[in-house]
Amino acid sequence: MSATEVSPPPRLFSGTHLPLVLGVISLVTLAAFENRAVGTALPTMVQEFDALSAFGLANAAPNASYLVSLAIAGLWSDRRGPIPTLRAGAIAFALAQLLVGTAQGMPMVVAGRLLSGFAEGLLDVALMVLVARTLPAVLRPRMFSLFAAMWILPSVAGPFLTGLVTEQAGWRWVFLGALFLLLPSWFLLRPAMRVAARTPAPERSTEDAAELAAWRAALPWAFAASVALFSMTLAGDHLEHHRWPAGVTIAVSVVVLATAAVRVMPRGTFVLRRGFPSVVAARGLTGAAFAGTGAYLPLLLTLQHDFSPSRAGITLSITGVSWAFGSWLQGREHGFQRVTVLRTGLTLMTAGLAGTTLLAWAGDIIWLGLVGWTIAGIGMGLSSSSLSVLTLDLSDDSNSGRNVSAAQMAGTMSISTALAISGTLLALNAGDPRPWVFGVILSAGVALALAALLTASRIRT
Repeated sequence: MSATEVSPPPRLFSGTHLPLVLGVISLVTLAAFENRAVGTALPTMVQEFDALSAFGLANAAPNASYLVSLAIAGLWSDRRGPIPTLRAGAIAFALAQLLVGTAQGMPMVVAGRLLSGFAEGLLDVALMVLVARTLPAVLRPRMFSLFAAMWILPSVAGPFLTGLVTEQAGWRWVFLGALFLLLPSWFLLRPAMRVAARTPAPERSTEDAAELAAWRAALPWAFAASVALFSMTLAGDHLEHHRWPAGVTIAVSVVVLATAAVRVMPRGTFVLRRGFPSVVAARGLTGAAFAGTGAYLPLLLTLQHDFSPSRAGITLSITGVSWAFGSWLQGREHGFQRVTVLRTGLTLMTAGLAGTTLLAWAGDIIWLGLVGWTIAGIGMGLSSSSLSVLTLDLSDDSNSGRNVSAAQMAGTMSISTALAISGTLLALNAGDPRPWVFGVILSAGVALALAALLTASRIRT
């Protein structure tokens, strides 16, 4: 009787996969620190250049370029593989940090911020495709839990470290220092990139060729959405003093963004076709529900509960920790189907957001509202990572780039639209924002989360 050899299960931190894991999480951590650092250093930068009016422009720039970058990255990664896209993203990231770090005025800062958003789109899509092509499917949930975990340290320590560097060495070193951290991250990824480079190019079917042609035709609409997003964000900053022009700009931008979404989203997304189109729809609804709520919690706590800015920032810490915990849970060996994990996360998020609305509707039980936000964060961690896993599970080597790009674009456009609408409501009541204003905004998040939960029933793997 001969013994049958059983291969050991793949491990994320094994020798084979370790370089990929270390390279990816180091790049994600670097991007997260850069994201958090800008918010801390930008006030000092606009004061030094005496350009306070450019603050909104510098904030809006990366969101606009990120959207069009996603569309380009999806097409490029599917046609040429993730390596050229990843290389271009790393170069763009380095140039962006160099531009901002050596800026002699706000025009250079804005240009650097535009390039930074473009780099982020290329890196996000390329890293996802690289994971899809080099990591076994069984390890992807744990990889995405690491993605979320890598945001904890930047969220908690990033503002403090950035403030320290800004005070001791100057804000320029916040960006120039990132260049030195980019090189080791890149070299850690080299082994995984060599594996991906040896992967045979996928065979192109007639249907796939038609999808590629349709995606190329949608690129101008992605650019239109990018312009609309930039205009919408900029108009929101000037709504209080230029109500009618800014309001009309926001309304037109929302229409353009909605039209562009129909053109660039996978066919069947807006009718909730079973399978991947419903994943994209759920991604958009989930992002708008969570981000649309979280963006207003610090302001709500400051205005209605007399929290200091530092105390109001507790919601950001809760977001980072609870999201990472939820993402860690979904990466465990639980034995549940992925769609079941998604539904569980969306149920928790819906219930948690309903509890969060108490911060607006019931002013004397703040702790219960914060508990609700913690539960919502755990649900978001379960849901967001599960949607990423489902995106790759429902893709193959010929379309993984476009599918990752479509899912990311859905989240970006839906969040931007939700923030524009809620921002308009707040601006119209800026003189005296009553509890009902925040109550409506937070309740809308509950409705969107519930819609995402219902959409999850349309997802089939």
